[in-house]
Amino acid sequence: MDLSRIRNRIDILDSEILKLLQNRMELVLMTKKFKDTIQDEDRENEVLSRIRMNSTALIDFDFVERLYRDIIKESKKLQEKDFRLFAFQGQHGAFSEAAAREWNIDLIPIPCEEFAKVFEGVVSGHYDFGIVPVENTLGGAVSQVNQLLINTDLSVVGAVELPIRLCLLALPGADHREIHSVYSHPQALSQCRRFLARNNLEPLEWSDTAGAAKMLSERRPKRAAAVAGKLCARLYNLDIIKENVQDLERNLTRFFVLGKGKDPEHGNKCSIIFSAEHKAGALFSALEVFAKRKINLTRIESIPSDPGNYAFFVDFEGSVREERVAKGIEEVRRLTSGFRLMGCYKEKKIQ
Repeated sequence: MDLSRIRNRIDILDSEILKLLQNRMELVLMTKKFKDTIQDEDRENEVLSRIRMNSTALIDFDFVERLYRDIIKESKKLQEKDFRLFAFQGQHGAFSEAAAREWNIDLIPIPCEEFAKVFEGVVSGHYDFGIVPVENTLGGAVSQVNQLLINTDLSVVGAVELPIRLCLLALPGADHREIHSVYSHPQALSQCRRFLARNNLEPLEWSDTAGAAKMLSERRPKRAAAVAGKLCARLYNLDIIKENVQDLERNLTRFFVLGKGKDPEHGNKCSIIFSAEHKAGALFSALEVFAKRKINLTRIESIPSDPGNYAFFVDFEGSVREERVAKGIEEVRRLTSGFRLMGCYKEKKIQ
């Protein structure tokens, strides 16, 4: 091992330490939801005592104690700022996090392992908002999310339409000619199928795009790359081999922002969900209401609910403050069952 390799390893460890510190601070912000005051001397002493027990001969404990006292001080400073938390599924760098930042840059994004955890966390009050993908122009509806939307009491308080620009990422200094396999979320892999086939790259599925980038950075598998967003290159110290590897230029994902309350602002988009009777013309009668009132529908999706039954998701332009929209909603409510107005909100379209 030479000096260059040792320094490269130190750089990797520094990056990992910063990411771990970021994760610790995120958890610190979450703890505030469970306690009445920021000051907790017993907990601080407990942390320092455990650090003392785990200290090694190489590192002087006085140095470690000073370091942790600074970390605790910074933790309390963050808690005093009263940040609001925004949950998303995946790892940092995910497109859901990018969409969350487009919706409100002042919120703190917190990663969750599963979509269900995003819903549960907002319902329980652990997070102030959650963001989930509902449909993609290439992959269609995100069925798992739409299934969760059927049974939740959460409201849609915002939406973001985000261009998905996929990049081929590799370890620093890797020769792109030696790459044989590519890790990413199944939907991302399907969105760049032709690019992968054209370059004889084997697609390997991973839980999410950012997770694949993180895995590549940490496990460093040989002759491998990842397909993920550009942000992941910076977060996980990876090289961008090629940008925009998706097969079609128009690759958009639409995200719902979920909250407990309603959007206090004047919305320009509405989302409803309902079921229709199993008889001819039942669905048509409901949709005809919008046509008669000249309300533009932007999404119609059917998702299996109970065995043999379907829930219909309908998005349309307009606000519940408009008389024609309000009356149309009430008419559809009378014609259907299980009707729910999921929300009236503003939608951001990112270029």
